[in-house]
Amino acid sequence: MKKLQRGSNAMSSVILSDTLSELARRFYRGLAKGDRDELDALLHPAFVGITTRCLPMGLGGTYQGPEQMRRHFWGGLAKHFQAKADIASISLLAEDRLQVEGVYLGKGTLSGATLDARFIHLLRFQDGRLIELEQLTDSAAWQAALQPEPTVVVTIDNGIAWVRLDRPADNNAINQQMADELLLAARQCAADATVRVVVLEGAGRAFTVGGDLHFLADVEAETLPGKLAEMLGNYHEALRIFNRLSVPVIAAVQGPCAGGGLGLMYCADLVLAADNCRFALGFATLGFSPDGGNSWFLPRLIGPRRAAELYFEGRVLSAEEAKDWGLVNRVVALDQLHAEVMACAERMTRGVAAGFAAARQLLRQSWDKSLSEQLEAETDAMVRLAEEPAVSQALKRFVDNKKPAK
Repeated sequence: MKKLQRGSNAMSSVILSDTLSELARRFYRGLAKGDRDELDALLHPAFVGITTRCLPMGLGGTYQGPEQMRRHFWGGLAKHFQAKADIASISLLAEDRLQVEGVYLGKGTLSGATLDARFIHLLRFQDGRLIELEQLTDSAAWQAALQPEPTVVVTIDNGIAWVRLDRPADNNAINQQMADELLLAARQCAADATVRVVVLEGAGRAFTVGGDLHFLADVEAETLPGKLAEMLGNYHEALRIFNRLSVPVIAAVQGPCAGGGLGLMYCADLVLAADNCRFALGFATLGFSPDGGNSWFLPRLIGPRRAAELYFEGRVLSAEEAKDWGLVNRVVALDQLHAEVMACAERMTRGVAAGFAAARQLLRQSWDKSLSEQLEAETDAMVRLAEEPAVSQALKRFVDNKKPAK
């Protein structure tokens, strides 16, 4: 008789667990769909929601009643996140309680940053309805999802600063965030005395396609001029800083490179282009004039006639054509680009920093100087460098290596 009773109790537990589990799954499905009728049917009038206190936006705490929970908690989350509960397991704790474990998956609505937050929910039922929900979740993961993913990543290793545009899904199109972060990256490179060479590169299949047209198209017409001024102000200041750095700059270019994005190429002393590169301006199609320094650098690099051809005719250059026109130094196979850039950067780190700094300044300023002014600047630089111990040592090493063996 006792064995039969124990078997009956076990069977009752299974049935109870299945019943509560189905109620729980209905609850999560209704929540994911925003089905108010389903939630009204499942939530007890005396429902209480207890949420993790450290959640962002002040959403943690206790909510009394279905309406308060729906409007202030779930509604508050929906304003800032696109999230769905992915259930991993449901366990029966008591005849009226379940423990649900899983992970919230989604992203921050404005930031686009990934949400991946584990959770444990304790659910209590009464009269076939959910009367209490206690939520335990990784509040730090929710907070992190409010922060935008970086669009520019700076890595400094052995004297080489790798500045990577990191919006590969958008072909590294430049939006406000990227303009802001490029300015920070330029300032970081300028301030770090350990940096001997800077490499500008793009993640994914493109170097950069220039301005983010989707970002600009979403701006209201009356606020577009102000938004453009803000974005270009920071982007152009980043270009000015990269252009004035006292260390050599290399651009590693692959895939499309267009519009104002060419400005980053112009800041480089050496441009290595993969054989799949395509170069274009594209401003005329949109009715915009050039930005990113195109109107200043292009006439000096390729001549005013070719600069006009690029703009007015919408000419698209291949990698080899860009080399012939003087836009890039050399063309390499795509799968060899990183290795070639790395070798080039490492060679530069072994040079005399003071000499490189002076040479870079002389080359950059020569476009605005007369011959007399430039000759005077060269003299000043040589005299100044003669005071550098590293220059004296390099001179001695060179002469010693050239001496005939006795």
